[in-house]
Amino acid sequence: MAQRELYVDRLRVVLTALVLFHHTAITYGSHGYWLYYELLPSAALSSFLLTLFVSTNQAWFMGCFFLLAGYFTPPSLDRKGYARFIGDRLKRLGIPLLAYSLILGPCTASLVAAAQGKGFWSTLFGLWRRGEFSPGPLWFAELLLIFSLCFVLWRRIQGPQPADARALVRIPTPLPGWRAWMLSAVIVGAAAFAIRLEFPIGYNIYGFFASYILLFALGTRAWRRNWFSQLAWKQARPALIVACVVWPILPLAWKLAGGGGSYIGGLSWKAALYAFWEPFVAWGLIAACLLLFREHMNRPSRFWDWLSRRAYAVYIIHPPVLVGIALLLHGWVAPALVKFAVVGLLACVATWLLADPLVRLPEVRRVV
Repeated sequence: MAQRELYVDRLRVVLTALVLFHHTAITYGSHGYWLYYELLPSAALSSFLLTLFVSTNQAWFMGCFFLLAGYFTPPSLDRKGYARFIGDRLKRLGIPLLAYSLILGPCTASLVAAAQGKGFWSTLFGLWRRGEFSPGPLWFAELLLIFSLCFVLWRRIQGPQPADARALVRIPTPLPGWRAWMLSAVIVGAAAFAIRLEFPIGYNIYGFFASYILLFALGTRAWRRNWFSQLAWKQARPALIVACVVWPILPLAWKLAGGGGSYIGGLSWKAALYAFWEPFVAWGLIAACLLLFREHMNRPSRFWDWLSRRAYAVYIIHPPVLVGIALLLHGWVAPALVKFAVVGLLACVATWLLADPLVRLPEVRRVV
């Protein structure tokens, strides 16, 4: 690439911070899966607001990560070739996945166990002995590795690429119209509903596969066609209006019909509502963020460059840092929303500061 889109890196930083606040919200009363719960979901207003925050995040922010990852996949493959690209993906995605599954994840679970009086080392060795390893938040790296390898296979099936592809030439083509946006939301909603009949969301990510696959594939097409640069408010406005109209429907349903577990899957109108609500909200939010960041965050900044260079390391190491801070502040008596804000902010500051010396190590720097 002749010039890197700086705003994409800035957006990744904000998405990473949202991941930390997302998990902090679950710590203090939102529905969702996490490693430590100080407060369980309840009928309290704070629990309702944090669950709404988490549900809105879940609709779009990880999908946006996959869109951005897909966006930079074709030029990376063109530049490196098949063998080097695969090796790079295995290194940058596979090593962090193993490091978290074998070390960071068990250590975080052991921190929680120690706070509950069960013993840190006995829990850690027990997890290792039983082979109980989980990718935790690094499911993103696992899934992105699979998507990347599938893209390589797809390109091999397509056959040799033309010379302009190897030269990283981008050929602008018109963006899909708003009808295509809405149709894709319907298709993703229907696919998510069907998947969640067998795999309810909560303790797995299968229920979000439809959205993640589509957005990654869309990203791979968007780079070559220069869609991010062509995107304008005129094209995004219909999706943004739909998102604003649709977004209140879910919290209204919670209040009027109850917020039971039937939203997470199964054959029910609540599960169908949630499945279709997500993409119709997500498309507008993702488009709006791309436009806002492109317009206001596409200029050089040493501070944002510093944050961006450490964002991936922050994503990898944040679970033990966030859980550790929450445990340290367990005895602090404060409203749930206040603890959510304070702990989330402290976790962001601490993880970025801890990530700084890590990315300066040559061995780590080559990976993250």
